[in-house]
Parts: sequence; C-alpha cells; structure tokens
Amino acid sequence: MRYLFTSESVSEGHPDKVCDRISDTIVDLYLSKDNASRTAIETLATTNKVIVAGETSCGAYVSQEEIDHCIREAIRDIGYDQKGFSWQTVNIENLLHHQSCDIALGVDNDGAGDQGIMFGYAKKESGFDSNYMPLAIFFANRILKNLGDARRRGDVPGIGPDAKSQVTVEYENGKPVGISSVVLSTQHSEKLSQVDVREIARGYIAQTLPADWMPAEKDILVNPTGRFVIGGPDGDTGLTGRKIIVDNYGGYAPHGGGAFSGKDPTKVDRSAAYMLRYLAKNIVAAGLAEECLLQISYAIGIARPLSLYISTNGTAVVDERKILRFIEENIDLSPRGIISRLQLRRPIYTPTSAYGHFGRAPQADGGFSWEKLDLVDELKHAVK
Repeated sequence: MRYLFTSESVSEGHPDKVCDRISDTIVDLYLSKDNASRTAIETLATTNKVIVAGETSCGAYVSQEEIDHCIREAIRDIGYDQKGFSWQTVNIENLLHHQSCDIALGVDNDGAGDQGIMFGYAKKESGFDSNYMPLAIFFANRILKNLGDARRRGDVPGIGPDAKSQVTVEYENGKPVGISSVVLSTQHSEKLSQVDVREIARGYIAQTLPADWMPAEKDILVNPTGRFVIGGPDGDTGLTGRKIIVDNYGGYAPHGGGAFSGKDPTKVDRSAAYMLRYLAKNIVAAGLAEECLLQISYAIGIARPLSLYISTNGTAVVDERKILRFIEENIDLSPRGIISRLQLRRPIYTPTSAYGHFGRAPQADGGFSWEKLDLVDELKHAVK
C-alpha cells in the first residue's frame, strides 16, 4: 500500500515561535535565579508590541528591567530590527503575577501541577538515521534550521527570520520511498526577486534531503503567493503554544493538547512529554520495537500517574506488557522523579523553542537530556 504523509515546521522568526522563544527565555531567567522557580508564561506579539502574562513563583527577586532586557535580547537574537517589529523599539507590557496558592498547594506536595494526558513517540525509519523521528517532521525541521543557520552566518543576505516548510513523504508498505513535494515560504527583502528567493531556498532543500529524493521542480513550491516581505509579528499576531504539532512529531503521533513553552518542569504537560519521548526512544533504540507510542495521565496534586499505555503498532519483538512492567517497576514517573532523572531544573529551555523539542542532540549544559540513550543497555538486559 502506498500513501503520503505530510508534516510542517516553522522557523524561529515565525510569530508564534517568537512568542515561544520569549516565554522560554523568561522561564530560563527565573530558573537561573532559583532552580525551584515555577512559571507559566504566555506571550502575545503583534506590530511593535509584546505582552507577557501568566504566573510565577521565585525565591529570588526578578526585576521588570531584567524581564524587559531578556525579551529584547530574544527578539534581537532572532533577527528582528525592522520598522514594524524591532528589538529596540518594541513596546513591552508585563502582566506577570504570583502563582495561585491553590495550584501551588498540589505542587508543594510533589503532585502534578495539573490534570492531563501526554504522549511520547519514537520511530525507526527504514534506511535513515533520523534520530528516531518520523521523516516528514525531521526533514521539515532540518530545512528551516539549515536555512536559519545560514541566515545567521550572513550567507544569504536578504533572507528574513520568518519562514515555514512542509514536506510530504511517500511510503510503500510502511517504508519511506521518496518525497513527493516540498513547500518553503521564507521572508525576504524587497531587493530579492522571486527567482533569487527560489534559487536560495532550493539550495537548502537540496542540502537537507537525500540526493535522490529531490521532488520534481514543479513539486518544489517556494513562496507560493509570490511575495513575503512583511513577516514576523508585524505581519501576523503570534501567541505562545500555537505550534504544538510542530513542536512534537508532526502529526505522526497523538497529542495531549498541552503546550510546552513557558512552563517550568513541574508542569507535566512539558516534563512528562519529555520523559515519554526519552522512554520511547530508548525502547526503539534497544531494538524492542520499530516504533513506540506511550501515553500517560495525571491528576492535579497527585504524584503517581493514573495510567500508562503503550503501543508498538505490531512491531515489538517482545510482549508489550513486559516493557510496561519494566517502566512501572524501574522508572519513577512522578513529577519529582521525572525532574530528577532528566535534570530539568536548569535554564535549558530557550533552544527548545524552535525546530522541535524532539530529535535533537543532547547538549553539554544538560539541554535535551530527554534525547539521551542511556537506558538502552538496561532495557536490553531486563526485557527479554
């Protein structure tokens, strides 16, 4: 059976990603002051305006000036210094306030910060090293990351921060066999013609995809409207948490509905999703299955999860119940246990705000710790 599957990605300069970046930068600011800080930060960005709101709790003083400074630095680092949205002139409105004592009560007792369901997923794509990510979202993220890195280096003058990509992978009997189309829209200066933009964009598509997987020219769509000069929050209002499928697995796996950015690790929307990715990735890397989907659920104020579910889509080489039993007997899935195992009380979240929270390399500072494969040997020996 042949079928097509499509995933999209957006760049760090996309309006929603600008907001995710600001929210996560504030999370890191608070954690750098006090690693027990709690944050739930929402950001709205529009023409020359940024509004931050939400709840915080911190054992150290964080000034309005520090928050303003980190917001401006985030916008400058992304690359916005244009008339309608500039790090220098943007008006910032700060509506942050202290965390609700009712929510704090449950977290203080090591319980989950809210009820909810979270998913984790990993997939071994035949013939590819995609870091256990589905190919469409893997390539969609990589195209934009490669283009964004080139923009930052100054290799592509005239290309702006705002961009979107979309990749359609063709499968036959569950195995990837090609890419049928790629869409890439990128902000650009008025000095660049659409021919120039296409040539630049096509080069980074070709750099990212396997050499024999480039679609036909008619199926490489660059700036389909023919113009993309006004971009970022000046062109479209952004909000934190509106790109949850982009942040995850590109639609290959279910999503529990909770966004990641702006939340400290006591929020299981974020930390439990990271833990389930860690477990699913190690399960697949251990050779126990070709793909793995995990679901977990929590109640506010309760430490232990209410449920844990696994599906390997028929690819497991052992009884799935054995894998579940290993997790239940050896992995502490309480919020405290997750934070401890993945060492999440660190200012490591800013880099997660663009190009996906999963499928990235673990960092020296502890970032992307959920991508480590340090459970593989234990799984191989314990689950037989």
